[in-house]
Amino acid sequence: MTELSKKDFLNKLLEIVKKLSSLSKSQTFRFQQKWNDFLGGVNIKPHLVRIIPVDTEKFLGDIDNRINTLKIVSQAVIDGFYSIKVLTETLYNLYFNSSDFKQQYSEEDQLKIKYLVAKEVLGNLIQYNKLDHQTIPLKYNVIARNYVLLKLKGQNDKSILDNMNKIFDNELTLENIHNVMKEIEIDGIISIEEQDGGLYYRLKTEIKLSEEGEKIYNKDLYQMILWPTNFWRSFYNIRELNITPGMDMEYRDFLQKVLSRSATQGFGPTEFVFKNLVKYYEKIKEDSA
Repeated sequence: MTELSKKDFLNKLLEIVKKLSSLSKSQTFRFQQKWNDFLGGVNIKPHLVRIIPVDTEKFLGDIDNRINTLKIVSQAVIDGFYSIKVLTETLYNLYFNSSDFKQQYSEEDQLKIKYLVAKEVLGNLIQYNKLDHQTIPLKYNVIARNYVLLKLKGQNDKSILDNMNKIFDNELTLENIHNVMKEIEIDGIISIEEQDGGLYYRLKTEIKLSEEGEKIYNKDLYQMILWPTNFWRSFYNIRELNITPGMDMEYRDFLQKVLSRSATQGFGPTEFVFKNLVKYYEKIKEDSA
């Protein structure tokens, strides 16, 4: 692992902050544009990732500016989570009940799209699913998380319960699973049979839209729901900060512990790193007062 002196570390940190500043501008512009194009008729405003202003000279030479900039980065990290949450809330609570949605798609496509969107967002973003598993209804979440196994060989009720409780922190019971799988069976997605004293589930039909529905979906809605995955994988990736602080760094052990978290991609590690970098420089400022 690379070891950096105080000066080199500061330059590396500035480089990462500039990268996130650029991403906040481009991703926010893209998200707002897609929202206007696709959800402009819904009376809800998107939660946007704030812009991160960076002044190179001040960041390097003025600790107050550095602390304030890192605070803005930390807030922007949290904005990303709420951007995705507001998007999913808007889709499931408003858009899927709107006349626009019902006029564009057949009833069968309407049903399948709710599963497809959950599969795209929650299936790709397991970390996000752990943080927010309430916004998208449980039946869509179950299919998003178990679709491949249900398709390949089927799953029993206890396996699905165990899998879902990795996300739900053991909040769910077998009764919850039985009830929600019955709802999914009514939707025509799975079949249910008794086996070995429990219930066994298999995918009955692939979640595939009609030819016309798929054209409309790929042109509009799919472009909107690609944003969360693209944002998550780019903005919550600060692996370049996974370095060893040089021996000239103040509070070196603390800083090394903080920076080691950047080795893992995702919201949690990114939020932890920037929140603690603010504390780190606040402590240095306090010492120099």
